[in-house]
Amino acid sequence: MPNRCPHLDKLLGMGEEISRRDFLDGALLASGAALLAGTAPSQLAAQTGWAGYTGEGDYQGSAGNAEDVVRSAHAVRDGKFDQEPVSVVDTKEVFDCVIVGGGFAGLSAALFFKQRTPASRNCLVLDNARVFGGVAKRNEFVVEGHRLYAPQASVHFQPPYPDSFLKGVYDSFGLDWDAFKNYQTWAGPGPDMDLSRSPYRVEGYPPRATYGFYFGAKYGKTPGIWVKDPWRDGLARTPFSEQTRREFISWHEQRHATAPLVYDFPGDSVSRELDSMTLEDYWVRLYGISRETIRLITASDTASGFGLGPDALSAWLEYEWSRNVPTVDDSMATGLQMFPGGNCGMNRMIVKTLIPEAIEGPRGMETTWKNRIDFDALDTPGSRVRLRLGSTAVRVEHEGEPRQAEFVRITYTRGGKVYQLKAKTVVMAGGGWITKHVVRDLNPERRAAYDTFSHSPYLVANVAVRNWRFLSNLGLSGGNWFEGFGRFTEVRKCADFGVDLKTVGPALPTVLTFFVDFSQPGLPVERQTHEGRMQLLSTPYEVYERRIREQMIEMFAGSGFDAKRDIAGIVLNRWGHAFINPQPGFFFGKNGQPAPRDALRNGPFGRIAFSHSDLAGAMDHRNAFMESNRAVNQLLDRVLT
Repeated sequence: MPNRCPHLDKLLGMGEEISRRDFLDGALLASGAALLAGTAPSQLAAQTGWAGYTGEGDYQGSAGNAEDVVRSAHAVRDGKFDQEPVSVVDTKEVFDCVIVGGGFAGLSAALFFKQRTPASRNCLVLDNARVFGGVAKRNEFVVEGHRLYAPQASVHFQPPYPDSFLKGVYDSFGLDWDAFKNYQTWAGPGPDMDLSRSPYRVEGYPPRATYGFYFGAKYGKTPGIWVKDPWRDGLARTPFSEQTRREFISWHEQRHATAPLVYDFPGDSVSRELDSMTLEDYWVRLYGISRETIRLITASDTASGFGLGPDALSAWLEYEWSRNVPTVDDSMATGLQMFPGGNCGMNRMIVKTLIPEAIEGPRGMETTWKNRIDFDALDTPGSRVRLRLGSTAVRVEHEGEPRQAEFVRITYTRGGKVYQLKAKTVVMAGGGWITKHVVRDLNPERRAAYDTFSHSPYLVANVAVRNWRFLSNLGLSGGNWFEGFGRFTEVRKCADFGVDLKTVGPALPTVLTFFVDFSQPGLPVERQTHEGRMQLLSTPYEVYERRIREQMIEMFAGSGFDAKRDIAGIVLNRWGHAFINPQPGFFFGKNGQPAPRDALRNGPFGRIAFSHSDLAGAMDHRNAFMESNRAVNQLLDRVLT
């Protein structure tokens, strides 16, 4: 372990118990010596203590990509199952459809399958984690007797158009919009603070009096300073250079005033030209501001939705997002809605619809959100839809030539054993980074398409605090910073149907979420993603814990923050392939050639269809629904005959 300063450790609160912190065998992962010795991330991940404390409740032990999930995926990638294992247990099961992946894409595929096939048809969902949901899971804390929730990744949603496909999906699993009419009310000293409904509050723009910018040593401020409501006077109190201030203001003014691009249809010459350049190139040309300013002011925006900055992403994203998933109200104040712990509420609603016994009690927003999962009910023989957790698909292949085959063989590992079963059809609903390794007879065109995809890592750290007076003493409820660990954080108010605290205030506990990307603007995309993943997977829990505590002390010690006293729990959610990075050419192709993703979307491969949101260019639940809708429809003729 690195050299320790006992006084500093005490200041950081490193010796304190954190909400029943349950390190396996009480050990922490050694860091410095192992890293200097060249220990691979997969080896580090396998060592005790990498995960650290993982929270309470149903999701305990399944924070982000858990150790067992990482090890299993790397075993597939590294060729352990390139040859069919000799000791395979044949379950003798035959399903009409097997869905590989239990996130939004997989669960919605099961929902569409159930809706569109006769009651005699069955399906099985295989998921590699200990609990379903993919990136849409939650962390739970118990602080001062109150149960608090926070998202592991997928956060919020907006109301769709009344007669849209998306509205129909929400209605099919019982999403009750009335449940979001009431959020926690203010219980602090007056005046009420303007709190967001989400941990996202990028850049604090438009102006909000309780949002601030923090500046530290990078800007010559030691100790650092908070600038409250920085837009009130045009950034005059910030230490930004005159050019940066001018370009920062110009950016926001032009973004709100510039007329949208006019194009005839997606894929026309105008949209193809945009897809041939990066967002950064496009913004430099359109707004006339420097790359340095663009990277400063958009880092927390694009990186929190796509993992990398505008230097790496296709300029068509400027229009693709609003075109593809339009909603009635996108505003942070009124349109945005959020379950108390993020979009895992939707996945729980879907599972409750598919398997009524899966979650105790009647199907309702509060009961489905709060009641415990009955894991034994998920995989019951004879059920029309079954969900098998802790099961990693390692081989998926047709029995014979894909166009002629009648069945697909699925080999998966569970509990240290290897099993095999058969299906008439398969929906591959996991990410593209693993699908290309699992589908063994994948044709060269589709395999080459997957090889063009880039995925970047992300870390979501949830920090439960016993109170947040250290923020309110500054007159703040959140803010951005431009150096150190993370980029922004925000106190939020929760929909009151799923929490025991109906009020929110500085004296009450809350969870602060830190979103951490690994972008390095200007470097090749492959280097950014590779080095980011290495850092994410090789950094021990204790090192991240220390960085979080140090960052919070730097920013808040002057306003009364005490790490030892105020932090009640820290959960790390590591996502090795959190985001698809749609580079130029992703949407419409290059040099007159079709986009590689078209090979995966335009039809099934024999009896296998592909559904994951990265095919749409953004890891979002709405895209997952649309991709699964397409994939299931592509297989219906093979199921119904």
